[in-house]
Amino acid sequence: MAGDTVAAHYLDDARNQFRKYKKMADDALAQVSDEDFFRAPDPESNSVALVLKHIAGNMRSRWRGFPKSDGEKPDRNRDTEFEKDAGDTRASLTARWEEGWALLFAAVEPIREADLLEVTTIRGMQHTVLQAIQRQLTHYAYHVGQVVFLAKHFAGPRWKSLSIPKGKSREFDVAKDGNPYAIR
Repeated sequence: MAGDTVAAHYLDDARNQFRKYKKMADDALAQVSDEDFFRAPDPESNSVALVLKHIAGNMRSRWRGFPKSDGEKPDRNRDTEFEKDAGDTRASLTARWEEGWALLFAAVEPIREADLLEVTTIRGMQHTVLQAIQRQLTHYAYHVGQVVFLAKHFAGPRWKSLSIPKGKSREFDVAKDGNPYAIR
């Protein structure tokens, strides 16, 4: 751990949670076929592709220049993040996804305890750096959950659990590092 203060623990945990969300989404994405990547369950729902496009757009806006510039950049057009463009491919959207995460980690890694109470803005609203990080953690958790749900739905019986498989709880315990391991 980084230190023995609440702030140090928060920063360490926030970084770890971002990494866990990315891994969970990446592991779910690996189970999505190219056909299902752009498929939505109904006309009012988003596809996995559009959820990724939105998260990537959000990350590009929020984390460039963080915490000095407003987290809603003038070059962002949020509404288009929920529309499939002719040039959208799995490869192009996955590249944007990776770029978004790279921006996030480049912005979050250098943050120190003293920075957490610094003021930043998102859409002109003031937040502490801590609040801005927390806002994004909850936002990404929401959308990663959507990606996992859609991936699991489309994979059906081919789905490989990202945690303890259904009906297998008694076969797993949790090690001190938080990773499940089979009980022998």
